[in-house]
Amino acid sequence: MTHTPHRVVVAGGGVAGLEALLALHALGGDRVELTLVSPTPDFVYRPLAVAEPFALGHQRRTPLSQAAQATGAAFVQAPLTAVDPAAKTVQLGDGQQLSYDALVLAMGAAAEPAYTTGNVFTWDDSSEVDAVGGLLRDLEEGYSQGLAIVIPPGPGWPLPAYELSLLIASDARGMGMDPEITLVTPERAPLAIFGPRAIEVVSADLERAGVKVELGAYAEIDEGPPRAIVMRPSNRRLEVSRILSLPRLRGRNPQGIPADSDGFVKVDPHGRVAGLPGVWAAGDGIDFPVKFGGLAAEQADAAAADIAADAGAVVERKPFRPVLRGRLLTSSGPRYMRYDAGGGDGEGEATTHTLWWPPGKINGRYLTPWLAALDEETVADHLPQSGGLAVQADLHREIIAS
Repeated sequence: MTHTPHRVVVAGGGVAGLEALLALHALGGDRVELTLVSPTPDFVYRPLAVAEPFALGHQRRTPLSQAAQATGAAFVQAPLTAVDPAAKTVQLGDGQQLSYDALVLAMGAAAEPAYTTGNVFTWDDSSEVDAVGGLLRDLEEGYSQGLAIVIPPGPGWPLPAYELSLLIASDARGMGMDPEITLVTPERAPLAIFGPRAIEVVSADLERAGVKVELGAYAEIDEGPPRAIVMRPSNRRLEVSRILSLPRLRGRNPQGIPADSDGFVKVDPHGRVAGLPGVWAAGDGIDFPVKFGGLAAEQADAAAADIAADAGAVVERKPFRPVLRGRLLTSSGPRYMRYDAGGGDGEGEATTHTLWWPPGKINGRYLTPWLAALDEETVADHLPQSGGLAVQADLHREIIAS
């Protein structure tokens, strides 16, 4: 029997976009006709941005044309500016109009400063290495004695704040300095989203590093003098020399796509955008409160399975079930953490050995093996078709003390 391929437009060249593209190719095969749209030419592996100032890793760039070639997709480098759900068309910034049967919005979120004062350095994964380097030099040379690292309230991903706290503390003390570093967070416990076991391990790491933690604290900035952080609701003041903050995030919903006041799109467990047949969304741009590449990949997988089934592929429609897998960088090596936020996983896991394979900082069922294959220069010109075995997998093993 002949069939007309299901036209799928994937908007976004980040983790969710590439995971959706690779998953659709693997699950839908020749039942889907894929187009990848992105305003940038490359996929940037951003999780190691925090490691660059400490010479522990670096970001990598992969041309999106490689992913398009591997999946048989068309690649259009242009921003997606508007969607007409009734006509099932998208408008691109270069004037093109594309028709679709299914649209996957994976456009991510925009980072903006949580504090507008010029005395607060906002760190995100696009920050220049020299910016953190300048802060390190101030601490190492004694110009700054107190540093506050702030996690603002709202949707986001707190792990980089913990990495920066631990790595900065280790770097400064390695140079013979002893600055007072305080992590200010609205969380009820350190990295509470990873469960009780991670709380225990991360708390011990912070204590060993000499990093103080202010929990349940919503920071306000008093420019002084002296410069201070006022913590709500306790009203406690913390005088500091420097302040580093994670950003506040906003969604990038295009014209024609409804969103909340912060630009985040509401979806169901399969990634379907509420009230818009034929439109799915995944990644940092949806209204799920935790923003993380691994979760973005899981959301993209749920959407891809749903779309592939619509296209006629024999695929189970599996809803998004958040399983958090995080690799925390410390000066003594990484900590691997896993927690099933959907329940049934007990206290979770936190250990120094990898809990998944390949052991990337972001793990996607299709994206991680593909990137690992590129790293090893063994990538083939095609990806596994429907029915193949996934390479990405959790590792469960017992460590027997000798």
